[in-house]
Amino acid sequence: MGESRAFDEIWGHGGPAKPRPQFNELARWMAETPHAELHRRQQSAEATFRQLGITFAVYGDTDASERIIPFDIVPRIFMHDEWQRLSEGLVQRVEAINAFLQDIYGERRILKEGVLPPELVLLNPQFRPEVVGIRPPHDVWAHICGIDLVRTGPDEFYVLEDNARTPSGVSYMLENREAMIRLCPELFRSFRVAAVDSYSDMLRETMRSVAPERSGANPVSVVLTPGHFNSAYYEHSFLADTMGVELVEAADLLVDDDIVYMQTIAGRVRVDVIYRRIDDDFLDPLVFRPDSMLGVPGIMAAYRAGNVTLINAPGNGIADDKAIYSYMPEIVKFYSGGEAKLPNVETWRCREPDALKYTLDHLDQLVVKLVDGSGGYGMLVGPTATKAEIEAFRAALIAEPHRYIAQPTLALSTVPTVTETGLAPRHVDFRPFVLSGSDGVRVVPGGLTRVALKEGSLVVNSSQGGGTKDSFVLMPDGPVQGQEQTQVVG
Repeated sequence: MGESRAFDEIWGHGGPAKPRPQFNELARWMAETPHAELHRRQQSAEATFRQLGITFAVYGDTDASERIIPFDIVPRIFMHDEWQRLSEGLVQRVEAINAFLQDIYGERRILKEGVLPPELVLLNPQFRPEVVGIRPPHDVWAHICGIDLVRTGPDEFYVLEDNARTPSGVSYMLENREAMIRLCPELFRSFRVAAVDSYSDMLRETMRSVAPERSGANPVSVVLTPGHFNSAYYEHSFLADTMGVELVEAADLLVDDDIVYMQTIAGRVRVDVIYRRIDDDFLDPLVFRPDSMLGVPGIMAAYRAGNVTLINAPGNGIADDKAIYSYMPEIVKFYSGGEAKLPNVETWRCREPDALKYTLDHLDQLVVKLVDGSGGYGMLVGPTATKAEIEAFRAALIAEPHRYIAQPTLALSTVPTVTETGLAPRHVDFRPFVLSGSDGVRVVPGGLTRVALKEGSLVVNSSQGGGTKDSFVLMPDGPVQGQEQTQVVG
């Protein structure tokens, strides 16, 4: 796919001769700041990230298992009115995800009424029978969602996938903003940018709001990490530190009489809320994988008894499944009563014979994904794939069609990005973060913009060579960056 086909968020479709009117100030800044200076500032930001230890693991790469995610100094900007529309759609979608999870682990109305094929849910590897009948405190399942969006035109946004298990990337959102304030203060004088630095406070309050009712006025919250070898360990420690709560591993917790305790030098401390960054499989060796050394024996019994809140709830992976994703417009309509405000990307479910035939006939034009895949792995981008890769995917599709979905190759929007030879358009996607507590749903006014740094590439994942940008949400008035500013919708 050539860059010229894509809508550029600064220049529109016209190329860099004339920016879209609302971006004159940014265009002037890019034109007046020498390329060498942009490059210097970018290197300064990355040096800081390296000193802080903001790295991610590249699994299977023996040469450089820990890397920083490349950072681009040119921000992505959302206008206030378009952010309002996005926020309304995000709230609607996350409310539907919560209702869906509550339903399928409870009454299953959506299956009884024939909206979804029962086998798609009940036989799905991400469906957890162990969770059936459990009602999490305050009936909130997806406390923290990262909803991946792509853009194809001025007013054309689509949901690419939902992340309701352990979505990562918020530490990059926060550190990117810190770097931009330090390195490009002039931009914050030119634009009224909504602050993101209150995210940790928002998360802490969300955790407090969903504590079991018997916890009292001062519930104890912790962040549970699998340890420093995990690819997102920096984020785990960063969030625990900025929220002022303990970062714990499995060995720090024990369950006694269906109550979770943290072991400290002063003795046991009862724990009420656990933001767990451990996948379901490893969470409790008495319920899930018995060989797990990362989980806490008995934690699911404490959860079932209503004595602890787990964030996000076990069993949420069914909402991330890409086959379920293909039904999200119907799911949103079923629970909200209205049409989805944020549409899906057109999707072919390869488990269906007609969809499989279409996919096999158009493999060189489509993006094919594992229904339970993530991180850019297990994916075919047809237009850029080799013949050997296409034929390998063809064989995999024929052997296990139920494991795959296919989507058109979208002309993702581009944003000017610093390259070795100057500014050039690069494709981007966007992960906003949505918090759900007992007091409602909050959309953080910003998010993580991921950028495909390789020319022409559509794959933005850090594990596949992608980088990040800061994401400015412009406010018409009120507080600017550095002051308390959150956005509550719904």
